[in-house]
Amino acid sequence: MPDQEPGRDVPVSAAPDVAADAGALPRHVAVIMDGNNRWAKQRGLPGNEGHRAGEQALRDIVEVAARAKLEVLTVFAFSSENWRRPPNEVAALMQLFLMALQVRVRELDRARIRLRFIGDRTAFSPELQAGMLEAEAQTAAHTRMTLVIAVNYGGQWDVAQAARRLAEQVAAGKLAPADIDAARLGDQVEMADLPPVDLLIRTGGELRISNFVLWQSAYAEYHFSDVLWPDFGHDQLHAALDDFALRQRRFGRTSEQIEAFHA
Repeated sequence: MPDQEPGRDVPVSAAPDVAADAGALPRHVAVIMDGNNRWAKQRGLPGNEGHRAGEQALRDIVEVAARAKLEVLTVFAFSSENWRRPPNEVAALMQLFLMALQVRVRELDRARIRLRFIGDRTAFSPELQAGMLEAEAQTAAHTRMTLVIAVNYGGQWDVAQAARRLAEQVAAGKLAPADIDAARLGDQVEMADLPPVDLLIRTGGELRISNFVLWQSAYAEYHFSDVLWPDFGHDQLHAALDDFALRQRRFGRTSEQIEAFHA
C-alpha cells in the first residue's frame, strides 16, 4: 500500500484499531466444532453417538471458557448447508438439540451464562423455535458470559440479510444509498451488539471457515486444531488461547507503532 500523501485525509475505516485489541485474552472466541462423525467412525459407533459426544464436549468447553473469563463464546452448531446431510442424521440432530434445550439451559442459568441464537430459525419446528425463545428469555439477565449458538446459519446469508434491511430503509425513504458504508452494514449483521470475533478456532484438521461469521471475524486470528471436536477439551482450548496471546495484532499499523502504543 502506498504511503499516505502529506496533507490528504486518512480514509475512515470500519476496521478495529490497536485500542480495541483484546490483549492477551480474546474477548470473543468462535468455534467451528468439526469431527463428530469421524470420531464415531474411528470407534465403530453410529454417527449419532459422535454428535452426543460432541454435545458433551460443548458443555465442558462452555465451563472452561467461562472460567477463563471470555466475554463471548460463539459455536457453529448447525449450518445452512447441514440440511444436505442424510435425513436420519438431521432428525437425530434436531432431537439432540431439543434435549439440550431442555437440560442444558438450566445449567447455563445456574452458571449465570446468557444464551443467544443466531441464524434463520424459520426452518425449525415450532417446538424448537419456542424453546429457543424461552431459553433466551430465561438467561437474558446474565452477564458472566454470553454463549451464542449458530443454527441454520451461514455467513453469506447473514450479510445478505443485513443488506436487505438497509435496502428496505432506502426504499422507505429513511436512508440514502450514499449513507451506506461498512459501519452501517455492520450494525445490521447478527451479533452487532457484541464484540467482534478475536479468535476463530476450527477443530478436526480442516483448514477452512465454511461460511461462518464472515463479517464478524474479518480481523480475527485463526487457530486450526487436528483434534476431533468430541476430544477438544481444557488443554486444547487453553493451547488456542496461548497461541492467541503470542500473536501481534496490527490492524494495518507497523510493529513499531504497536510497540509504542503498549509502551
